[in-house]
Amino acid sequence: MTKNGILCNVNEKLVYLDPKNTDSSGINFVSHAHSDHLPSKNGGTILSSIETNEIANLRGFKMENHVESVDDFTLIDSGHILGSKGLLFDDIFYTGDICTRDRGFLKGAKVPKCKVLITETTFGLPEFRFPSIDVIQKQVNELISELYGKGIPVILMGYQLGKAQTITQFFGHWGPLYFHDSVKDMNSLHQKFGMSLANGMGHSEAEKKGLLAKKPWVMVSPMMSSKNKFIQEMKSKYGAVTIGFSGWAQSSRFSFGRRTDYSIPMSDHCDFNELVDMVLQSEAEQVYTIHGFVEEFAEHLRKMGISAQPLLENSLDDFT
Repeated sequence: MTKNGILCNVNEKLVYLDPKNTDSSGINFVSHAHSDHLPSKNGGTILSSIETNEIANLRGFKMENHVESVDDFTLIDSGHILGSKGLLFDDIFYTGDICTRDRGFLKGAKVPKCKVLITETTFGLPEFRFPSIDVIQKQVNELISELYGKGIPVILMGYQLGKAQTITQFFGHWGPLYFHDSVKDMNSLHQKFGMSLANGMGHSEAEKKGLLAKKPWVMVSPMMSSKNKFIQEMKSKYGAVTIGFSGWAQSSRFSFGRRTDYSIPMSDHCDFNELVDMVLQSEAEQVYTIHGFVEEFAEHLRKMGISAQPLLENSLDDFT
């Protein structure tokens, strides 16, 4: 682990895993196109999926010297968002952000066997156990039906990349269906890659044509604070109710998952039990934890008899 991220030396190749800044001296692996995993500048060879490359371009980062494969390295679907990958090399598997749960067009990750596992632990506490997708769909459809019966429009909120497309696929049968303009652009890119998503008008066009005044309707929007000008306007002008989708929704300690009128616990990451199952499936001899509850999850694994520790500087040296 370095200030620039995780650095490995594999067969005399320097490999940077999700670096903050790409390095011209080696291979830079970018697991997916969420902003916290995209580098801030180009340099060296960038290894990622073609989907990640195109989504990054849409989000304002054009990858130079991009490749989709490198000898001795295998990209593994991580199930997090479209194009997200883990990286298998030299008997080490780096998960990136990972989800082993099927969610519409997103299929859960199939974790490879490995000697060393480097895993994220975003939801690495026992309190994070998410309901099944079937339960979530039933709950939200019933809630939308109740609001529709009262003539109340509904805004379904989740991250612009990943969650918003899942929401579209799960609840796109409701109509009229509108999208925040930024979600519409992202959905269009997903459709280009063959994802089956319902079509709908962007919010700017719908408002210009006076369609939002004809209630009820459903809109898919990025997650925003209740103080956001757009949300305040949708509430004051149209009486819209917000339903937010977040892995933090039921946490008693992290209120930022409950910024909406209704909060639904749904995530693009593994929950606690899924993280544990994923570690067991890998049969790894050594586990390193990154991103999230690294100490707590590593301690839980040690109590299970698994060698585990947070990834610190030089802690990979015995394995690379």
